[in-house]
Amino acid sequence: MPTLIAAKPVVEKLRLTTEERSRAFRKKYGRAPKLAVVLVGENPASVIYTRKKGETAIAMGMEHVSVTFPDTATPDEVKAAIDKLNTDPHVDGILIQRPLPKSFKEEEVLYWVAPAKDVDAFHPENTGRLSLGLPCFKPCTPAGVMELLKFYGVNPAGKLACVIGRSSIVGKPMAALLLQADATVLHCHSKTPNLKQIANQADIVVVAAGKPGLVDSSYIKTGAIVIDVGIHRTDAGKVVGDVIFDDVAAKASAITPVPGGVGPMTIAVLLENTIWAAEQRESK
Repeated sequence: MPTLIAAKPVVEKLRLTTEERSRAFRKKYGRAPKLAVVLVGENPASVIYTRKKGETAIAMGMEHVSVTFPDTATPDEVKAAIDKLNTDPHVDGILIQRPLPKSFKEEEVLYWVAPAKDVDAFHPENTGRLSLGLPCFKPCTPAGVMELLKFYGVNPAGKLACVIGRSSIVGKPMAALLLQADATVLHCHSKTPNLKQIANQADIVVVAAGKPGLVDSSYIKTGAIVIDVGIHRTDAGKVVGDVIFDDVAAKASAITPVPGGVGPMTIAVLLENTIWAAEQRESK
């Protein structure tokens, strides 16, 4: 059986350090670090995610506020609220919950949150700093993957890593973080020819394609480490990833489960980013 790269012990470790930093911050500055989440509409998954983020923030000694709008809200109305959060001295981190209604243009929304409060790390300034290897917020899911690798003793340096997927949220920053960790990165996507043959060379395979069951054991070389970022719910109600777990686990040396693998890391890193944002703002 391969090593199961589960999030629970890693999240618990991050939670302890985040709680400790939160207590130290409150003692030093007389207030708690504060996260604001902006939610437009009533997408069921988004509502659940927003509630979980708030509950976890409060459990870690932080403050949280949800700013909600109906799905009929205009981009101007939402941007005006974010502008106020940007200038609020007691708000340290701002997150705009995706997906947004079709009337919102992502290329515009990316600029709305001030870079110093952009704890989701979507602003082009933070994206650029990440690419250059400068200090910045790191996107929560890819940063969570790096925390998992570190906790389970996987050093990417000198290894061949294959990232499948090129979204701005996961795929692109994932490749950048692995490159920073001295891996040799093969970055694949929907237009990559011979995807199976390319992935089969890699020591580390990160699958973030958004397609349930895309990767089976034929994509994986024996002993590879497999990170499944995908999460989907089947018609039967089962939660699955981009990887066919049982099939791939027979060849991998280590693999993340779905659920319980990458997913829980996202909120943990988000709150870690919020603490860091608060510390950086108060230290100036």
